[in-house]
Amino acid sequence: MNFMQIDVYTESEAVNVLVIRLSELGINGFTIHDRADFEEFLENKDMNWDYVDDDLMGLKNVPTHITLYLQDNEQGMETLAELKGVLAELKAENPGYYGSLEIQIDNVKEEDWANNWKQYYKPFNVGEKLIIKPSWEEVSDIGDRKILEIDPASTFGTGQHHTTRLVMEKLEGIVKNGDRVLDLGCGSGILSIAAMLLGAGSACMVDIFKNAADTAAENMEKNGFSSEKFRSYCGNIIDDEALRAEIGTGYNVVVANIVADVIIAMSSLFRSFMAEGATLVVSGIITERLDEVLSALKENGFDVVSSASQEGWNVIVLK
Repeated sequence: MNFMQIDVYTESEAVNVLVIRLSELGINGFTIHDRADFEEFLENKDMNWDYVDDDLMGLKNVPTHITLYLQDNEQGMETLAELKGVLAELKAENPGYYGSLEIQIDNVKEEDWANNWKQYYKPFNVGEKLIIKPSWEEVSDIGDRKILEIDPASTFGTGQHHTTRLVMEKLEGIVKNGDRVLDLGCGSGILSIAAMLLGAGSACMVDIFKNAADTAAENMEKNGFSSEKFRSYCGNIIDDEALRAEIGTGYNVVVANIVADVIIAMSSLFRSFMAEGATLVVSGIITERLDEVLSALKENGFDVVSSASQEGWNVIVLK
């Protein structure tokens, strides 16, 4: 199995935040090269050093960065796209705090990274009704499937990640003609687009990052849906009452493909958006956090209808 080495350049004070965000992406194996460790060693006058580790000395002239490894396949490229999206959003939030957040990929220039997708990102079927494809590929003999076109971009959601595919497969049996869909943490907008292709009448997409909200709207239009059919918002529903009022209520399907902590934080809010008899679909949940999420949702009046898992990732359908 081949791996890509990814180096992310940052500042010492931002390392802990980046480590948390990496873990949220499922990246748990990495090495921190922090020049501050070497400087701390120099400033420590109380120790009598007979031996200094070569790794520590190696930090003397190295800018602070985190090294991680991703599989050199389509799953690894999906995670790389997610990582780029997270870094772009962090840099936009606080330009000076995180440093350059430059990515180096096995000495491949960052601007060339997207071309690497083309060897992996081919059209593929999801469930019984959809086929996902990038713009540079042509497809034929698709039968009754609907084509969902989406390219790798610096935001989450090309359909290859287990969480995204699990939700789309569930949506096939949930979405009815004319349904109103609310997509919380929309990323690229792929789940809203899938719902529209499956017959939904409209979609409302929300993400805390402007890059994602803008990309989701662009992807909707690329898939043939006019602005009358969707709305896209940037904001955090957890602490923004005005945004919640703007989104409104009466949705037949609410989707949240995020992470466990955010789903738990939203658990008391979901019902306020939903029509009578509406369906909630949550995903992005690792197995180790599944019980916590289920407990929070049940405490807020939801009953589990079905669930599915793949390689440690889970989706839950609730009423």
